[in-house]
Amino acid sequence: MALIVQKFGGSSVANAERVKNVAGIVTDTYKAGNNVVVVVSAQGDTTDDLIEKAREINSKPSNREMDMLLSAGEQISISLLAMAIEDLGYPVVSLLGWQAGFETDSNHSAARIKKVNTSRLKKELDKKNIVIVAGFQGLNKYDDITTLGRGGTDTRAVAIAASLHADRCQIFTDVEGVYTSDPRKVSNAKKLNEITYDEMLELATLGAQVLNNRSVEMAKKYNVEVEVLSSLKRVPGTIVKEVTKLEKMLVRGVTKDTDVTRISIMAVPNIPGIAFKIFGRLAAKNINVDIILQSVGRNDTKDISFTIAKDHCDLALQTLKDFDLLDGLEIISDSDVAKVSVVGAGMETHPGTAATMFKALYEKDINIQMISTSEIKISVLIDKKDADSAVSAVHAAFFAE
Repeated sequence: MALIVQKFGGSSVANAERVKNVAGIVTDTYKAGNNVVVVVSAQGDTTDDLIEKAREINSKPSNREMDMLLSAGEQISISLLAMAIEDLGYPVVSLLGWQAGFETDSNHSAARIKKVNTSRLKKELDKKNIVIVAGFQGLNKYDDITTLGRGGTDTRAVAIAASLHADRCQIFTDVEGVYTSDPRKVSNAKKLNEITYDEMLELATLGAQVLNNRSVEMAKKYNVEVEVLSSLKRVPGTIVKEVTKLEKMLVRGVTKDTDVTRISIMAVPNIPGIAFKIFGRLAAKNINVDIILQSVGRNDTKDISFTIAKDHCDLALQTLKDFDLLDGLEIISDSDVAKVSVVGAGMETHPGTAATMFKALYEKDINIQMISTSEIKISVLIDKKDADSAVSAVHAAFFAE
């Protein structure tokens, strides 16, 4: 008998028909002789609808009250799924985050899991119940409800799988697995049978919307084997697991990320420690910096450019303007940019990867603004309007028919 953790996102339970479809998937897994824990998100656009309701009342509600509100969406979905499974004649119980033993820190709307008390989960499994758990919520030390933020349901599922030493964690989505690019945008995108944790982490961080990067980090840390598969088609998905056959791997995927802002600081004084002081202040505000470019310098100054997430732009600009060493300097931001990346373990030992990517962009007359590389990825910053064309061109260069 295996223990399987299954996660279903909001689109998978968006309406009654899909809830019943998920109930069928879950009960088929149970009928095969497995113990099953199911993690479910709020239905469809429920979270967005709740956010809109909040804005009708208060334009700037506290994060604590938003967590109270948004957690309600999952309470609806887990109970409806439990009812559907009951209707099929199977034993089932639904649990909110705190009932399932999730203890978090107090960072409302972006909480981190501190501990999973699995005693209730184990008791329910011992009773041969199918256990359904609310996706991205927990409880802090003050007994306040918290939410894990974007992608929290993926993270919750992997955390349960790690805590219970599950045999597999299945993440059901509206696509059939992990593809070499977004199959909705790139017609010849290919589904991968397997992918390494490191490759999946890079793809998730660089814009692939299949798995949340926090969930991949956790899966790698606790060696949880993850399968990404479709809730709409009963076909094998993509296995995310430890490194295998690196020598045969090259480019595994091409992604784009339009949630990017480039900030440039012009004529920065060329003094020791200035970069540390700039980026240290941004780090103190929890602003993550990605690509960084610094000019050679002229007239004892240098230009520094870097990229951040769009929603950190205002805070970053204010932080830089409050820094006295930058007083009077020109600070420019541009959100009409996109980051296009190629990812693949083993790229470092395969010469010509960068040249192939740059040639594909050149042939489409797409200008590169910034470049960042690592052992398993190459990222370029380009104009946002060229993003889709760039992804198609780069994908064609590496994945010819």
